Amino acid sequence: MRVLHLFKTYHPDSMGGIEQTIFQLCEACKPWGVESSVLTLSKQPAAQPLRIANHQVHQAKLDLNLASTGLSREVFQRFRQLAQEADVVHYHFPWPLMDLLHFNAQHGKPSVLSYHSDIVRPRFLLQLYRPLMHRFLEAMDQIVTASPNYLATSDVLARYQQKTQVIPYGLDKGGYNNIDPERLAHWQAQFPEGFFLFVGVMRYYKGLHILLDACKDTNYPVLIVGAGPMEKKLRSQAERLQLHNVHFVGPLPDAEKNALLQACRVLVFPSHLRSEAFGISLLEGAMFGKPMISSEIGTGTTYINIHGETGLVVPPSDAAALQVAMRRLWSDHALSIRMGQAAAQRYQRLFTAERMGQSFSTIYQRLVSSPKPSQQAQHQAECPLFEKEL
Repeated sequence: MRVLHLFKTYHPDSMGGIEQTIFQLCEACKPWGVESSVLTLSKQPAAQPLRIANHQVHQAKLDLNLASTGLSREVFQRFRQLAQEADVVHYHFPWPLMDLLHFNAQHGKPSVLSYHSDIVRPRFLLQLYRPLMHRFLEAMDQIVTASPNYLATSDVLARYQQKTQVIPYGLDKGGYNNIDPERLAHWQAQFPEGFFLFVGVMRYYKGLHILLDACKDTNYPVLIVGAGPMEKKLRSQAERLQLHNVHFVGPLPDAEKNALLQACRVLVFPSHLRSEAFGISLLEGAMFGKPMISSEIGTGTTYINIHGETGLVVPPSDAAALQVAMRRLWSDHALSIRMGQAAAQRYQRLFTAERMGQSFSTIYQRLVSSPKPSQQAQHQAECPLFEKEL
């Protein structure tokens, strides 16, 4: 069984949550007889396919980024060729160029789409894209989303509930055993009572400005791991608020990041917009047995973190409520430990990579064994833009 994954960014160029999910999926499906490969864009593409763990990565030249949409001329031919060699094509939404690639290739292979997130911004471009988006979603044989919460609250997925299945993201805990003992000792010595930890790319929807407001007039340490487009603005905010207890430690290698996940007291995840569909670093916290603080935004964050059981959930964009939650878990150590244990148990029950791999492999096998008639010709006729020469 050969499965081709398609997304605009991937390892080693980009290390975000969707990229981590694709990586985990490629590796978790291998024991079930699935050979995975990934096609992605890169500013400096490798001449030959890269080998990452047990799967191949093909890179096409990135020509331009427009409104967070990677554009490439080369990728059309590369995708057409690789899709013909695959048994199943697995798309990772959203990426509008992907819709064009699908209709242009006319590959006729079973198509699976992981619906990672609604498109929240920019709204005016969404209005232009919406007709193409729905033609693309209609053409998929199977849509998968990561939580029942997201399926229940997405206006887009409401149109496709009959062919949408919930498969939670999963992580392989064995892949997190590389912990740098020296750095672990360093952080434990520097913060012997522990610390709050945030891990992620500093994007507009991560809610870090809310976290900084919540840290005002407090003294418990908060470590922020990562970088991103909001970093300069967030550092300025921390300086303005004189937050001496907040530490921006930048992006870190996995061995040190894992050390921080082990050493932290609470994983804080203040994302306040629906662009945060799940939260892989939140799931990492659960896997390490840490209590969590997140916001109720109607997505998978509150499928991972159950209020009062695995952590605390606060209203979005509410710095005062976030501060209260942080103070509660910091002052009540027994509660913190109890919630962390519940988080680890929930991870083991629902969010392992093995469970995810088996579920997707079952979908792939079903689609290959009984493929449905392709809707490709109908969409091609309706959309003369998608000509072979595109």
